[in-house]
Amino acid sequence: MPMNLFKKLFGSKTSEEKHVPKQKEHGKYMPEPSTPTDEKFMKNFIGNGGKFLYCENEQELQTVFSEIMAENTWYNGNCFCYDNNLKSIFNNFGLEFSTNKDADFFLSDCEYLIADTGAILISSNQIKEKKLVDLPDNFIIMATTSQLIETISEGLRGIKIKSKGTIPSNISTIKTFGDKKDGDFMTYGCTSKNLYLLLLEDL
Repeated sequence: MPMNLFKKLFGSKTSEEKHVPKQKEHGKYMPEPSTPTDEKFMKNFIGNGGKFLYCENEQELQTVFSEIMAENTWYNGNCFCYDNNLKSIFNNFGLEFSTNKDADFFLSDCEYLIADTGAILISSNQIKEKKLVDLPDNFIIMATTSQLIETISEGLRGIKIKSKGTIPSNISTIKTFGDKKDGDFMTYGCTSKNLYLLLLEDL
């Protein structure tokens, strides 16, 4: 899947790209071009109130994580984390890792990123049998560009294939980020999280 939008936002045009002739205007009776998966996800995710941070490599990942720590004064703080790999990746920030709901933030990976809703698909692989309400209000989710998919149905199929018959329990989506507006019935019953998404390029 091409990372079209990410390259538009974060990459510079080559001399060849600058001289590509403008495409002809879209014909009246031609089918509408589909929005790329990456662009659709970013638009919907940000529309849901999420904080999107794209990282081209692991060095940028560390830099962005450091900026989040400084912005929220989470250096040497308490981090709710089940993932030993993430504990190893971010072991230079003086964090105390625990499974305490009162921790400063929850650090995790995810199953997939759902483009058509801007949601993050998670399961017991990330949160065990916890409910979202039992986790800290602040989330930092690390994902890769290869986890971007179109629909939740595609994500459920992917989980089933990866699980090889042992499907994880507690499958859920997070799609309400930041404060919910009064009277917004579309988010009624949803658990809202202040969420940072660190998206690492791996394609």
